[in-house]
Amino acid sequence: MSHNTFGHLFRVTTWGESHGKALGCVVDGCPPGLRLDEAWVQAFLDKRRPGTSRFVTQRREPDEVKILSGVFEDDRTDGQVTTGTPISMMIENFDQRSRDYSEIRDRYRPGHADYAYDQKYGVRDYRGGGRSSARETAARVAAGAVARRVLGDDILIRGAVVQIGPHTINRDAWSWDETGNNPFWCPDPNAAQVWEDFLDTTRKAGSSAGAVVEVHASGVPAGWGAPVYGKLDAELAGAMMSINAAKGVEIGAGFQAAAFSGEQNADEMRMGNEGVRFLSNNNGGVAGGISTGQDVVVRIAIKPTSSILSATKSVTRDGEEVDVRTIGRHDPCVGIRAVPVAEAMLACVLADAKLRHRGQIG
Repeated sequence: MSHNTFGHLFRVTTWGESHGKALGCVVDGCPPGLRLDEAWVQAFLDKRRPGTSRFVTQRREPDEVKILSGVFEDDRTDGQVTTGTPISMMIENFDQRSRDYSEIRDRYRPGHADYAYDQKYGVRDYRGGGRSSARETAARVAAGAVARRVLGDDILIRGAVVQIGPHTINRDAWSWDETGNNPFWCPDPNAAQVWEDFLDTTRKAGSSAGAVVEVHASGVPAGWGAPVYGKLDAELAGAMMSINAAKGVEIGAGFQAAAFSGEQNADEMRMGNEGVRFLSNNNGGVAGGISTGQDVVVRIAIKPTSSILSATKSVTRDGEEVDVRTIGRHDPCVGIRAVPVAEAMLACVLADAKLRHRGQIG
């Protein structure tokens, strides 16, 4: 299987399966001398870890990371630092229940990668989906923790869920502090209460719901990216669409910009105390493929989880028409745990952009 690596100078390769012994990643291109230890990486993995509420899969995984290479500590360093060599990280699987998937061994889950995967490779790991499982994203979160060290403390990356099913937040009530006070990473406390009732009903019905995740990066300087085939927003779109269950990406105003007039969409400028000041951010911090110095804003649409208890029409590998129900432990809304994944992908793309910019401009 090819295409398990992304990035240019900051390159990430993920490996492992949902029900294998372990999964992990190799990060290549990280500069030397950056503080990095397992505690730093673990803090981000804990945000994505399953079993943290009734609204996510109840699979019990500690997601404890082990750094196998690429770091060193001696008397000359202030703690453990990167060496500039490939950083390999591993996360062991402990709570696999492969028997839950025995009923779909020869049956395709509609909306899942089962059929397409089987058509491409002629073999598939039906136990949780193998490489097509959302569990693969744990390795991305670990890589994103390294990327944040490359970016430094001046760049702040944060994410939130802004819609679950048909229910959206009130943007006038947005509070980043609120995202840590509920199980949805919701910046609006009133919306979080609505989502709780909605997802309880959805879960008890054996169904699932989609979501929209929004991530911001503050402190990104102007000038990152390239105007043609290295567009920063193109790199972001590709990275976000690689996340399991992602079906749409918006940068800034996104599809809403199609309804704007030129005057409405223009991010007008004035001079401020610290230089150019923008009066809006419809471009999401990227213009002509290059960062503007404003917040980079990306939204992704996450489809409903394909593994559901409700019966859906499908076929077997032999062409028999059947109804499929997926028992086991699944997210009623996989978009909730996509927040730290989207943050990680944003961090990886920006770290790569920083290194590429430095390589070209100096």
